[in-house]
Amino acid sequence: MQALRIFPIVLCWLLSLAPAVHADDLATQNKAKQIWQLLDYLAVDYNKAVRDGAVVNQDEYAEMQEFAHAAERQLGELPATAATPVLLKGAAALRSTIAEKASANAVGDQARALADGLLAAYPVPLAPARLPDLRQGAKLYQSQCASCHGVSGQADGPLAAKLNPPPIALADHERAKERSVFALQQIITRGVQGTSMPGFASLSDDERWAIAYFASTLSYSGSERQEGGALWASRPDLHAALPTLSKLSQTSEADLSKALGAQTARSLLAYLRSTPEALNASSADTLPIAKRKLKESVAALDRGDLSAASQLALSAYLDGFEPVEPALAAKNQSLFEEIEKSMSAYRSALAGGRAKQAHDMEEHLQALLAEAQSALEETSNPLSAFVGALTILLREGLEALLVVVAMIAFLKKAERTDVLPYVHAGWLAALAAGGLTWAVATYLVDVSGASREMTEGFSAIFAAVVLLGVGIWMHQKSLAGRWQAYVKQKLSSALTRKSAMMLFLLSFVTVYREVFETVLFYAALWAEGNGTYMLAGLGTGIAILGVVAFVLLRSSTRLPISQFFAFSSALVGVLAVVLMGKGVAALQKVGFLDITPIRAPRIDVLGIYPSMQTIVAQVLILLVIVVSIIYNLQSQKKTDAA
Repeated sequence: MQALRIFPIVLCWLLSLAPAVHADDLATQNKAKQIWQLLDYLAVDYNKAVRDGAVVNQDEYAEMQEFAHAAERQLGELPATAATPVLLKGAAALRSTIAEKASANAVGDQARALADGLLAAYPVPLAPARLPDLRQGAKLYQSQCASCHGVSGQADGPLAAKLNPPPIALADHERAKERSVFALQQIITRGVQGTSMPGFASLSDDERWAIAYFASTLSYSGSERQEGGALWASRPDLHAALPTLSKLSQTSEADLSKALGAQTARSLLAYLRSTPEALNASSADTLPIAKRKLKESVAALDRGDLSAASQLALSAYLDGFEPVEPALAAKNQSLFEEIEKSMSAYRSALAGGRAKQAHDMEEHLQALLAEAQSALEETSNPLSAFVGALTILLREGLEALLVVVAMIAFLKKAERTDVLPYVHAGWLAALAAGGLTWAVATYLVDVSGASREMTEGFSAIFAAVVLLGVGIWMHQKSLAGRWQAYVKQKLSSALTRKSAMMLFLLSFVTVYREVFETVLFYAALWAEGNGTYMLAGLGTGIAILGVVAFVLLRSSTRLPISQFFAFSSALVGVLAVVLMGKGVAALQKVGFLDITPIRAPRIDVLGIYPSMQTIVAQVLILLVIVVSIIYNLQSQKKTDAA
């Protein structure tokens, strides 16, 4: 079908509207990860260089000194924050401790404390984006790692004897207990300088996490895993120690032993690392980033740096809160809306230089984010999964359904069913594009929160403008005499190719903007478990929307022509106002448009949000509609008088 030729162009256009992830932020994250890896090596390997105050391996000791110098130097190269002086002081102290040939415990404690401070100051993703697939990890380990590290991690692979230094025995529990899964993932990603361990950056992030999780299980026995499973099931109090996938990924057995005891920590990690799905692995892992960015934003405000404060506030939303929006909205819609509103109010206070209000709002947001963390860590129940799936589809799909049904009803009423394939091609292509975009964003590239909001914002505004024109035209045709003239013209000339393509484009854009967002919500629900109930909610929602579409189409055939056009023009006009409000609000979230809060209710279904910009945009649409109605009526009076 010729209409489908425009599909790739439209998809590329929509994706091009979104900004790329900031290169500076990625560079900072990569450097922070590299420094963290150096500190982790110091904490784990120092005991091979120094014992009882004496150097036992000169090469290892020289490497420890080199790593300490490199960590200190690279810390100084990171963008300055309020924590920079403390971090540099800690790095200098660590270097001095190593120079004094202090104990392994002293060096390990200092290195880990410095690493924790580093990640607090420069938050980086500490966990896989989704549950690691250990079966995939096992296959990749055998193909990529076993030749050196051995099939079971004993460092007895066919190439091991030829390597100097020899490969690490991953099954060596004494060494393995000092290292977290995150540390293994960093080694797999970057390799180890001065050894034959290469980096595997060519593998996807998911694949590297899968290998890391599988490798982390090689030092545990089956009986330890069984014991850990029994503990996890019988002692809910242990869940607080490892509440999220992020915590599991960054916790070493040595650290966990300090809180739970050696045997409990060993059994628990043996079970959870091999069965991470036992965790409620929610995307609450990004909320600490939001909290940290807000604190940094307030600190920048206190320094008088309003520009940095505003950028950090925007980052708190995009990098910390936006990734959890689908999961939180599915679990607690009112809390989700309150955080969104408060984020906007905080940024507005910054823009207006209202320091006290900004401080108060930041404290309020910290409390709300803590509440959100708790909500996301709660185990989902079957009823909430069903209701969440149902309401999400009805909420996100109704607008698109009304637009598409209005176009189909119009074409049938106008006896132009030959053009219906363009409309159907549009919404079918949108469904495919939504799924494809989600797959690309999930498995191939990092489509940021800003990208999604920009795509939604611009597509909503585009649809609103097109619908406004369609609504005005429909109202004109609803007046006496206009429809008959249109029918005569229609019977004597075919619908232009340009008009048909516009119908395709409107159908595509209207549906596409809803599909991608809806898929994200369902992905979040699926990760919570209860997939059967989620699918039941999805099926029920589809059935309800199908009934609504049937009733609307059936009713439209019974309406007289003028009434049909009057009703359709009113419906399309309302949708234009709604979409304009939602489009402006989406662009405000990413800082593309300013936010000026006003006292007004938030009514998502009508696209009404408490900001001056969204209300003004909707009022302008309404004014255009009112002026057009007056013009059409005056024009009709002149025609009747003539």
